[in-house]
Formats: sequence, C-alpha cells, structure tokens
Amino acid sequence: MTTELRRLRNYIDGEFRDAADGRTTQVVNPATGEAYATAPLSGAADVDAAMAAAAAAFPAWRDLVPAERQKALLKIADAFEERAEELIAAEVENTGKPIGLTRSEEIPPMVDQIRFFAGAARMLEGRAAGEYMEGLTSIIRREPIGVCAQVAPWNYPMMMAVWKFAPALAAGNTVVLKPSDTTPASTILMAEIIGSIVPKGVFNVVTGDRDTGRAMVEHPTPAMASITGSVRAGMQVAESASKDLKRVHLELGGKAPVVVFEDTDIAKAVEDISVAGFFNAGQDCTAATRVLVHESIHDDFVTALAKAAADTKTGMPDDEDVLYGPLNNPNQLAQVEGFIDRLPAHARVEAGGQRVGETGYFYAPTVVSGLQQDDEIIQNEVFGPVITVQSFTDEEQAVEYANGVRFALASSVWTKDHARAMRMSKVLDFGCVWINTHIPLVAEMPHGGFKQSGYGKDLSAYGFEDYTRIKHVMTSLG
Repeated sequence: MTTELRRLRNYIDGEFRDAADGRTTQVVNPATGEAYATAPLSGAADVDAAMAAAAAAFPAWRDLVPAERQKALLKIADAFEERAEELIAAEVENTGKPIGLTRSEEIPPMVDQIRFFAGAARMLEGRAAGEYMEGLTSIIRREPIGVCAQVAPWNYPMMMAVWKFAPALAAGNTVVLKPSDTTPASTILMAEIIGSIVPKGVFNVVTGDRDTGRAMVEHPTPAMASITGSVRAGMQVAESASKDLKRVHLELGGKAPVVVFEDTDIAKAVEDISVAGFFNAGQDCTAATRVLVHESIHDDFVTALAKAAADTKTGMPDDEDVLYGPLNNPNQLAQVEGFIDRLPAHARVEAGGQRVGETGYFYAPTVVSGLQQDDEIIQNEVFGPVITVQSFTDEEQAVEYANGVRFALASSVWTKDHARAMRMSKVLDFGCVWINTHIPLVAEMPHGGFKQSGYGKDLSAYGFEDYTRIKHVMTSLG
C-alpha cells in the first residue's frame, strides 16, 4: 500500500502556489528515511513572481511607522506561541529532532527573538543632526534596503528562518525566503502564519534546490542576499551577488575551538562540552567539536569525555531520553562516515565511530583523540556528532592551534584564571568567545564570525542594522 504524500506549496503574494512548471521534489523524514511530502522545485518563473510581489509590497511596508511593523511582529510572535505544537510537529518531521527538546530549546528563543526585533523596529534612528559646515545642517537617515533574498539552512530550519525574516521585516524590508530543499515543511507553515498578519507580498517563500537559490541571488530585484550555509555556498553567493553589487550577509561554517586549561573542573567541563558538542547531532556551526586540552589533564579528560559519549543517547523523536536525533540527510551521513573512515593511523576512536541502526540517518556520539593540527578532521567541518581532542603544552600553543583553521565563528575558554581568560578572549580570532560555557545565545548579542565563517551579524542591534542603509541629508539654513 502506497501512502499519499502531503503536498507543500510556495507562498507568493499572499497565496499558496505550485511551481509554475509543476515540478516537485520529495521531502524525506531523516528519522525514518521515508518520504512524507512533495515540495515545489521552483524555477525562474516562480522566483520572478515572488520578487515582483516583494517589490510591489515594499513601498507601503517601508512607509509604515515603526510602531505598526512592531505590532505585526508581536502578533507573529504570539501566533507562533499559540501554534507551537503545529510548528514543532512540522520541524520534527523536517529534521527528526527530539520533540521535547524542540519544544523547550527552539520555540522559546524563536519567539523571544521575534519580540526583540519587534522592539528594534522602533529604534531605527540616525545620529543627532549637526552643523559641520557653516550654514548647513546634516542629518543621518537609516532606511530599509529593499527586497531581501534569503536562504536558510537545514540544521535549524525554523530558528534560522526567524533570524532571517525578523530583522528584515522589522527594518522595513520585504522578503523572499528559500528553505533548504530537505526541510521546507516548517517554513511553509510559518508562511501561513505570517501571511495572515502582514500585507500580501511582504513575506514570500519559494522552495527548491541550489539552482532555485542561485536564481534568487542572481535576480535583479533584491538589493540584499542573505544566506546561512556552507563556505562553498557562501562563496558562490558572494560571487553571484558581485555581478550587480548586491549587499551580502553570510553566516557560514565553523570549527569552534574549546580550550581547556589545567585548572578546569574536568567533570563539569566534560558535562557541558559533551552536550554542546553532541546537541542537534553536532549539526551546529558553533558546536563544541574541536577540544584542545592541556597535556597535564589530557588523558583524564579524554577518559571522562569518552564515558560521556557512551552515556549519550540518540534515537527517535518521541524518545524522551535522547539528546539528539538523526543527521539530516544521507549525504550528511556519508560525509560524517567518510571523516571517520579516513582517519590517519595516529588517531584513536575513543567512543562511537559508527552508524546507529539501519533506519534513518543516526550516528553514534563519537570521540577521536591523538590528532594533529593538520589532520583533515581538525581542519574541516564535520557537522556531525564527533568531538575531536588535541593536546597542548602552554597558552601560546593553545592559541596557535585554536586559530589555526580557516573558520572563525565561535570559541570557548575553560579556566579559573580570570586574567588568562581575558588574554585568551583578546587573541582568539573568533566572532564569539565563551568563558567556562559554550553555545548560549541571546537575542541582544551578535552572532557572526570572521575569515571563512563569513561576515555580517545575526541577532542584536548589529544584526538589525545589517538590514538598513545609511543616507546623509544636508540642508541649507539660508
């Protein structure tokens, strides 16, 4: 007996639509490996329609007083809370994540972040007017940019969509958002909710593959392209956007160093680091997956971390004892397996190192030690439940190893020595440095990196300002 697949559709100009040419792709639940829906494989005609709708809606949305945009965002936040169980169900089907953790760890911060940007909408102001040339007054205006083409990833489909649309809409822009081709369900539901609150054309969703995303970025209408994704994808977006000088906002990969000094409470650090490394199956650009440990406590730390990994459980979404669910798709499972299969002879797998079960894309919590700085698994992002451990001799070497990768998104330092923590926070070349913790995020503080982790900030007033442009107005007093 064949189960009929649910039909997802694009949301363009206030209505749900199939792709203009009728093409679709199947959407698979990674916990089961089985298709549950189809989604439009959008082409140029669909992108054209979405961009035209966003462009037509922009002037009226831009010209609303900020208080009106704030009201709309607050209504969206309230609606997300009211329909939380529907959003959770869609996200779990998208990703295979544990139901309980999706409810407790994703819905509350998403709602809070929308409310933060609702408040930011009313803080869109320039500097005070002043006279810098005799007889002339200068004023700075902050204005919305226009239509924003946004591409969200598959690791946090709901939350990353919020990080995209909330600051953009708050600043007065209109949006065309594309979710990952593997996780469109929750974004389509969000479109239904948002579309009932904002005018038609303000928020649009098109689904599809990387060709769809490329068509969005290359389209002449958007003034800004924003993507959360891989370094390769970010480079392609930056190259495409350069052809007509679009603004680009990139949040890309990470390889966060976790620097553990000899005065650290090993048990407490291992407990926190293992959760921060394995949460969401390690599919987080800030995950605590590259641990650097002082040589004097290295062996004890590895033993404790391997035990923590062995005690960590992965499994189906309705299992309340699991920390994380499956990897998102078969390609990601193959990528993680490839890193372990290609480990050099000097590496040691201390825990895990294998697929779990034959249904879905589950992978065991894994710890690998004995690694060297130039090893592939140290230099490249695994994006899976794999924590590597290296040993260092002193602070100088710790900094050398920590900074010795092409990524620069997040990092953490574990020590009781305040002066050392402050020294490390200065020299670590990462957009975020946590001290004696790893991975907490708040709406008020910026998230974004350096080097090949991209540029631009999410969250915070800095992220909000990224969705504005600055205009100088000068008037004669004569």
